[in-house]
Amino acid sequence: MKLPSKSTVIRVFRALAVAEAFSWAALLTGMYFKWVARTTELGVEIAGPIHGALFVAYGVAALALWRLQRWPFPVAFFAGVSAVFPFATVLFERWAGKRGYLTAPGTDRRAAREHETAGV
Repeated sequence: MKLPSKSTVIRVFRALAVAEAFSWAALLTGMYFKWVARTTELGVEIAGPIHGALFVAYGVAALALWRLQRWPFPVAFFAGVSAVFPFATVLFERWAGKRGYLTAPGTDRRAAREHETAGV
């Protein structure tokens, strides 16, 4: 069985970070209509399972990157914690990208960090 490449896992992780944030927005909207407006539960019934699946997928991708990229424990910890708070996965993804934790194979982390901080 061939495992996916690091660059593929990184791309999937970045996409899941954004998708998980959008699913949070959909779920929060559904919760508004269910609990505040008291009009329909449809938003929660649809967005809930989607958000749950994306939450789990994001967590699995973060664990895979922890192993593949050899992240320090605090980085992996904050990746996981970011999924608990609405929209924090996007903030974590940007933070990790700027610090070189989401670099493709063969790319020097230090050079990636210098490139990101230089604003190039």
